[in-house]
Amino acid sequence: MTEKPETDKKLTFRAFVGFAIYLLLNPLIYFICAGRINIPMAWAYFGLAIVMAVVSRAVAYKKTPDMLEERARYNEAEGVKAWDKTLVPLIAMYGPLVMVIVAGLDKRFAWSTGTTFGVQVGAFVVGIVGYLLAVWAMLENRFFSALVRIQTDRGHTVCNTGPYRIMRHPGYVGGLIYFLVTPLILSSWWTFIPVGITVILTVIRTALEDRTLQEELPGYKEYIKQTRYRLVPGIW
Repeated sequence: MTEKPETDKKLTFRAFVGFAIYLLLNPLIYFICAGRINIPMAWAYFGLAIVMAVVSRAVAYKKTPDMLEERARYNEAEGVKAWDKTLVPLIAMYGPLVMVIVAGLDKRFAWSTGTTFGVQVGAFVVGIVGYLLAVWAMLENRFFSALVRIQTDRGHTVCNTGPYRIMRHPGYVGGLIYFLVTPLILSSWWTFIPVGITVILTVIRTALEDRTLQEELPGYKEYIKQTRYRLVPGIW
């Protein structure tokens, strides 16, 4: 009877350590590549990501703790699509990592002329909107998993409330917005190269996930008749 709580404690600790490393790795690498730390907009950029991530997880822990457990157990999840095991690291880990490396090196060696402070501030505001949309999607959908799988073990059903009434994948939209403003906030035109690749991979993943849900999740085909667009209302 004591094995499961002990296992849950170990899982929680591993998830906490992994989450902390994930949040701190990118800013650490960026400032190392940049060769200095006195870059105010970079602190704002990474600070926003950390604050949003911590606050959203804290709220989710109160509202839907089983969703956080699902995300923490991604290494043990069953039924994950093979293509998603390839795409997730590229989109969530390697893509952002290459972005901050390029942006940091651009700052150090002045590869590009960069953006004005006004553009940086405007992009930062747009980034906040993107992050809030992604957080809203996560808190609205208790099946907001880190990997594409039909969560039959959790009674997976269609989420059609909140931002899901407007677009079928609002979490991706929020992430895409944040990716796209990254080069502007960090003042690096060269960063648009890894951003563009990551955006393309995210759009591909969206299409594959949507097809999976149509084929395997009961009620999803009816849902797409009501919410027609995956990412951009009126376009796609």
